[in-house]
Amino acid sequence: MNSSTFPLAGKRALVTGAARGIGAAIALKLAEDGADVAITYEKSAAKAEALAAEIRALGRTAVAIQADAGSPDATQTAVEQAVADLGGLDILVNNAGVLIAGPFSEQSLEEMNLQLNVNVRGVFVATQAALKHLPNGGRIITIGSNAGLSVPFPGIAVYSATKSAMESFTRGLAREVGPRDITVNLVRPGPIDTDMNPADGPLAPSILPNLGIARYGKTWEVAEAVAFLAGPGAAYVTGSGILVDGGISA
Repeated sequence: MNSSTFPLAGKRALVTGAARGIGAAIALKLAEDGADVAITYEKSAAKAEALAAEIRALGRTAVAIQADAGSPDATQTAVEQAVADLGGLDILVNNAGVLIAGPFSEQSLEEMNLQLNVNVRGVFVATQAALKHLPNGGRIITIGSNAGLSVPFPGIAVYSATKSAMESFTRGLAREVGPRDITVNLVRPGPIDTDMNPADGPLAPSILPNLGIARYGKTWEVAEAVAFLAGPGAAYVTGSGILVDGGISA
């Protein structure tokens, strides 16, 4: 396999929460670049299996693993299963996430805990489990958010806090694993047209006027940033992040 055409040839990747949306686009892009890919999903089994079939059609190995990203036990088991099925692990993409928008004063404890469990604890658990298997030169990429840096509109205080936590976690972990040439980075999407935040959804009227590029982003545009950080050209990029947000943070 030509390494210039397939920069991730021979690599093995796990993308969490990848049955649809940004995660599916990331998994497909990594496979197009040559990687074998395992994905996790919670409920969307049919979509996950369809994506795995699409990846296999590219000549790659693909595995779909059912796992609740908010469950530490399920997350650890999913990482171990991915390692077993792929024969190792080189790239971890912490993509699974949940957004519950609404006034903070009205959010229930259950809604707060769900966002904390998936967006923060789930990333910690998956990353710790993956580090036992990542070789020197491995990659850890977390899907953060532009809202982890600034909060451009009300109603996402808890979500923003969870994504802000990923900023410090990324920088801190990059220091720890740097001696092994493992890089740790973020991709920070802004408004991306997905089921979670559709371009015609209730948040759109307040978002669009704040964008430099006056449209919602596409999932493949986030996937391109992830693929760059996973590839050989980003070997000296760590503790950092890429904004893919249409200029909303400018």
